[in-house]
Amino acid sequence: MDRLWTDFVNSDYHDWRGGNRSEDRLGKAEWQQAFLKQWQLNATVPASSEEEGVLRNFRNELQAIATGLSDGNALSNKDQEWLNGIMEEGQVIRRLNAGDEGLNLSLIPVGTQWQQVMAEVAADFAITVVEGDGGRIRICDNTDCRWIFYDDTRSRTQKYCDDKMCGNLMKVRRFRAKLKKD
Repeated sequence: MDRLWTDFVNSDYHDWRGGNRSEDRLGKAEWQQAFLKQWQLNATVPASSEEEGVLRNFRNELQAIATGLSDGNALSNKDQEWLNGIMEEGQVIRRLNAGDEGLNLSLIPVGTQWQQVMAEVAADFAITVVEGDGGRIRICDNTDCRWIFYDDTRSRTQKYCDDKMCGNLMKVRRFRAKLKKD
């Protein structure tokens, strides 16, 4: 299941099939527009070169924190302070709504800049850590892929970002390697 923060950090694309192709989608206006639309966020597209630099630094720091959690490390005080600083930049309005399934509370972003988007991404990451389990954050076992994902399986044993793509590819690679040995 995609989450706002995993979709953002995985904008650093690597060819999961083993090719040398990689792509930083963060700087592409098409990716920015699709990302904002999917997550119902607002910001100016394309992001300015200064904003892109800030977004890349944010993504790299978030990837580093997620990698640390996937390695079994706890969220440090420094990481908490950094996340809090990012989230402080994004103010929200709380709105109570009546829906088909009763009342729900919406948090509506006030800003429409990339700083607000980063605050929403950081908040989604913080919610994952608080409500979930940081130890469930994983990096795909396909070394060509390197996508970060949240393992929401009951057994906590998910190894690949997608069993149909990376999982099948790795199964075929193991099978072929076994045939070569025989």
